[in-house]
Amino acid sequence: QVQLVESGGGLVQAGASLRLSCAASGRTFSIYTMGWFRQAPGRERRFVAAIRWSGESTYYGDSVKGRFTIARDDAKNTVYLQMNSLKPEDTAAYYCAADIDGTSSPAHSLEYDYWGQGTQVTVSS
Repeated sequence: QVQLVESGGGLVQAGASLRLSCAASGRTFSIYTMGWFRQAPGRERRFVAAIRWSGESTYYGDSVKGRFTIARDDAKNTVYLQMNSLKPEDTAAYYCAADIDGTSSPAHSLEYDYWGQGTQVTVSS
């Protein structure tokens, strides 16, 4: 089992920055990929970013490329999502997820095995 706890969400104005954190615990040695997804009310869950648990490979959704950065702190078993130049359309609940099977499709939510409870990000115009 892997447990994931997100933090760092909040209410900010357009153009501001936020950093989300996702702390992993439990069988973290089994994690292959960590991802961030977001879901706005009435919309499907969408891919934001992902990072391999070892190595340097990162992946981003088209709408966040150049504004968001995913990184990991191995010592803390934590993955971060640095969000800059936030826009009102970034408003959503943000979820982190862990893949333990070694997905080759890190943008697909069905590839992930464990999910956090989510943290709300609201960007006002």
